[in-house]
Amino acid sequence: MPSPTLTAPRTRRSNAWPWLLPVIMLAVLALASDLRITPDTGRSNVIDGPFASLLAASTDLGPARGDHVQLTAMLRDDRRPDALISWARQHGLSVQWRTRDGWAVVEGAPDRVAEALAVEVHDYRGQRGQEFYASPQQPQVPTPLRDEVQQLGRILSYTPHHESRPDILPLDVPDRGLTPTALLNTYNAAGLARSGFTGKGTTIVIFAFNGFAQSDLDTFADLNGLPRFTPTVVGDQLKEPYGETTMDLEVAHAIAPDAKLVVVNARPTVEGDGAFQKIGQMLEDTNDQFPGAIWSLSIGWGCDKLLTAADLAPVRSALADAHENGTTAFNASGDLAGLECKGGDDWDSPPGPADVGLDSIASLPEMTSVGGTTLSTDAEGRWLAEQAWFDVPLSQGTGGGVSTLFDRPPWQQVASGQIPADRNTGKRLTPDISAVADPFTGVKIVLNGDNVVGGGTSQSAPIWAGLTAVMTQFLKENGGREIGDINPLLYRIAQGAPLPAFRDVTLGGNAVDTAGPGYDLVSGLGTPDVDNLARNLLTIQRIVQ
Repeated sequence: MPSPTLTAPRTRRSNAWPWLLPVIMLAVLALASDLRITPDTGRSNVIDGPFASLLAASTDLGPARGDHVQLTAMLRDDRRPDALISWARQHGLSVQWRTRDGWAVVEGAPDRVAEALAVEVHDYRGQRGQEFYASPQQPQVPTPLRDEVQQLGRILSYTPHHESRPDILPLDVPDRGLTPTALLNTYNAAGLARSGFTGKGTTIVIFAFNGFAQSDLDTFADLNGLPRFTPTVVGDQLKEPYGETTMDLEVAHAIAPDAKLVVVNARPTVEGDGAFQKIGQMLEDTNDQFPGAIWSLSIGWGCDKLLTAADLAPVRSALADAHENGTTAFNASGDLAGLECKGGDDWDSPPGPADVGLDSIASLPEMTSVGGTTLSTDAEGRWLAEQAWFDVPLSQGTGGGVSTLFDRPPWQQVASGQIPADRNTGKRLTPDISAVADPFTGVKIVLNGDNVVGGGTSQSAPIWAGLTAVMTQFLKENGGREIGDINPLLYRIAQGAPLPAFRDVTLGGNAVDTAGPGYDLVSGLGTPDVDNLARNLLTIQRIVQ
């Protein structure tokens, strides 16, 4: 019988009628919902929604045959889980737990896990040819553990994932794209740049699945009169150049040309099981190697309806630790117009309400979720107007909505009164803020030697990372410090600050929600006036020493 495993302790912790389109989309979704595959309801704990769709679209290979399966247990506190360890030993299972973690991993042979938790565990072959184990039932916390374990995660060794795939458009789009100078003008960061605030002394980390060509980065820098740069790559060499990583690097460099740029290979997180434990470890390692860095993520690790809050506990813990070192983390809200739970290549089913959802990592309260806009500027890039990005023919647009997993944080209560009553469930709201994402009004980049225009919320996230690098240098050179968890500060500033820091986005929408005055579920608090935002942040830091 295996014994519990305890690891070493850590050293530290253009829409014609924007209001009408979402109504039409929701009506279609509601009508189509009756056509969706429904799970067997013989068990009260059968998982429905996207999880059931994934399994229904996969081939059931019978009882799991591997040597182990695992799931995450979210603990009620960070004390040693003695009851869980004892229970696991009695059932021939093992527990991984580290000192001061508020979560643990339970693992063992498939038949032992199935028997201990009264669930089925089968092997499946998905539509992409991937083989994985899963349980169609949600494990319940055994009665002896309820004082110690708050919730159990899913039994699932495959995480539907994607790297945000922006539409890369040719240079002859109407606005011909934003240059670095125009981008700085758009969000009122040009004055800071002229004063020498170019991200010097800061580090921006891009988490990526794919690689980049150094020749593209060199050409981009030369075309725009910027210093050449060579990113530091952490992990195995990334695969062939791909638009996402190239765009992230070039956009961040356009705004903060003196910041150090790092690319972390995130591909191993989706190889095998334990994806969210691996993501947490990746973030911990990055925090150790680059403390106080600014993070940009444009990766989707599955929608929130596929998971429980327990699954995401390792990631939340790692983010909280990184905040203590001054890290600020931005994640693209998604490009599926509020329908982040659509299966894509993993399952095929008629669209329905189950498709409405959020990117799981972007929805974390510890993560700053970045939505996307369509931008209008003058010839120099000076801001004129923005509306929420929604391209109906392409079924693309800014992500956002209401979490199914996390309660609304205290700092976000200020936004509660601006949410429609039917969406005001008391849960976490996303996105938090926005930046340009429409590829028809995006940023000029160089990809595969060609001049193109980027887009997607995967462009919005590195825009905010670059702007935060500029603000961080400004703060540190004026007696301030790194920002850390920026979410509480953003909402505090929106509630009332000496200088107006956000441009309110009141037009447009996505497939589910519409923009409106104040906070909304497609653009968040709006887009930044960076000069004002930086000065407001400095004022707060001087007050809270």
